[in-house]
Amino acid sequence: MSLGIALDLGTSGFRCQMVDLETGKTIGTAITERHPIPGMNVIDHVNFAIKAGEDVAHGLMIETINNLFTELGGDLSQVEIIGVCGNPFQLSLFQNIEIRDLAYAGKNMLKDLGVVSPPRDGDVVSAESLGLTRMPKARVVIPPAVRHEIGADAIGMMMLTDILEETEPCIVVDYGTNAEMALVVDGKIYSGSAAAGPALEGQQIQRGMLAAPGALSELEITDRGWRCYVLDDTLAPAPGDLIDPLTGKVIEEGPMHGKALGITGTGVIAALANGMKEGIIVPPKINTPSGTLKLQDGIEITSNDVDEAGKAIGALRAGFLTLMDAAGVWVDDVKKAYMSGASGLYVDAKKALTIGMVAPGADHLVQFGNTSIGLARKIIMGEVDLDILREFAKQLRADHVMFATSEVFKNIYSIEYSVWCTGMPMSMYNDMLDMYSLKHIPLEIDTDNVKVERFAKRDLPDTEECKVHIIPSGTVLSGVVDGCVGCRKCVKECPEKALTINPEGVSKYRAEIRSDRCAGTACRRCERICPRTVLRTLDLKLTL
Repeated sequence: MSLGIALDLGTSGFRCQMVDLETGKTIGTAITERHPIPGMNVIDHVNFAIKAGEDVAHGLMIETINNLFTELGGDLSQVEIIGVCGNPFQLSLFQNIEIRDLAYAGKNMLKDLGVVSPPRDGDVVSAESLGLTRMPKARVVIPPAVRHEIGADAIGMMMLTDILEETEPCIVVDYGTNAEMALVVDGKIYSGSAAAGPALEGQQIQRGMLAAPGALSELEITDRGWRCYVLDDTLAPAPGDLIDPLTGKVIEEGPMHGKALGITGTGVIAALANGMKEGIIVPPKINTPSGTLKLQDGIEITSNDVDEAGKAIGALRAGFLTLMDAAGVWVDDVKKAYMSGASGLYVDAKKALTIGMVAPGADHLVQFGNTSIGLARKIIMGEVDLDILREFAKQLRADHVMFATSEVFKNIYSIEYSVWCTGMPMSMYNDMLDMYSLKHIPLEIDTDNVKVERFAKRDLPDTEECKVHIIPSGTVLSGVVDGCVGCRKCVKECPEKALTINPEGVSKYRAEIRSDRCAGTACRRCERICPRTVLRTLDLKLTL
């Protein structure tokens, strides 16, 4: 039997599928709970890699991938090809090549540091050379990057949605921690990447989690209360409890009663849309007696969750408008929006439109599945090769808009931040656009005439017949902390329960951190609360 593995290296976690290359049948599917490197976004991962060492970051990824492949159920010695997809940061860490050119801006700074950018035009290497084990004859196909923040995942988004065949202006977005987007106008592609943050994938949310069995993924308003929907073992949403969101009272138990473990990003979006529609949520406040939105099985949405999700949505909408401004069109011109990625597939598209997660003005929404894993599958099945991918990458480089240096993006995002995080009413949005000489956008969205097409039932194909295996994604970083007195204030302060402090010998203490649970540079609360300022998480070493 000839086998191939499609691997998606997402910022929030890894997904892979083993495929019989002769029949195209999926043999196994496995995903991680989180990313194995400490942090909640790309910048956190890069900071960790630079400060703790690229070898350490690479080791965390490879160990996790080896564990992930074990769960696929096939004979790894028969694997001939691995197709991998991800953004340039993730692929560079995976390859263990230079990343400082991605992290730092400015040619002079890179020159002073002696940094030479490695080629990122795609490659084929042996699995063994990367540290992938038990696959002696496997080769790994790595697609090219487009720009330093636009990678193979953007190529997958464009190739699998056929957006280039559209005759009218349209936009496509791969929803994720790093949200790649592209606007096509008269055959020209305007691409960009918004640092949307991890909230839309359920991270940096108090009870957030990635899409997995037990995740609350949707909320439906009824005349009796809100119906919760929880993902079952096949990652399909199944009815949960009917609840009163003000008090959390269970009005009616559903088949998934007692099975909700957390809430996905799509569930958060549903909570926001429903709450704002009913006047319960007026960003960033939640107008309930407890100040939280009560959902099934004790799961709550907090005002901090609203703040985190709002910043992500604000980055998305600012990105849409920035691309439109660059292309010389505006919201009335772009009527079709493609939504790819897990969040783009599982979210209620109309709810996403009402709160700004979809380009305002769009009235035809098309939901795709995971285009990153889709591209990886095309690679292993021989449907695309490196030459095709390289030519496509060149095409995407033509009109790239760098949001980080765009004044238009900065100005629009300042408006978004004011709405989501400071309480500025949405009614003032267009007044603020006037200040920056930008056209108005619709402030109220009527979804009655919005058409929604859904091209996939699940984020990953073939999971109906093939159980999804979910594994913990981290390993342990540990070390003796000189000067530690064992007060464990750091342990109590850790919001992710990632840290433990244990005695080792006489008057010595060892710190241990689960890498996937640690929020990295986005947090560091454990270091700040240490009374002796002796805990430095980046000094802890990888335990194999």
